[in-house]
Amino acid sequence: MSVVVVAVLKPLPERRAQVRAAFEAAFPLVHEQDAGCELYALHENDDEFVIVEKWTSEDLLDEHGTSAAMKTLVSGLDGGLAEAPVIRRLRAIPLGTASQGQL
Repeated sequence: MSVVVVAVLKPLPERRAQVRAAFEAAFPLVHEQDAGCELYALHENDDEFVIVEKWTSEDLLDEHGTSAAMKTLVSGLDGGLAEAPVIRRLRAIPLGTASQGQL
């Protein structure tokens, strides 16, 4: 069963461009290099960035945590966040239709 991750990152207002640039550098690497990545998508509101991820397994998600893409991201975020990221690993509870009831 796939693993879904939701990560919320709050940039310092004056470092928002730096944080976005870190995402822009890292996301293509995740898509191209990190095995098991089914979805790695960035969203935003006025105060936060939200990453929605879907991985084929816990093991491959764990490998992603030490990948070149994550090293690039962590380096780019240095000093840019107002607080520690909130990261949640989730398991789907499939309800309704297969296409609408889960990521």
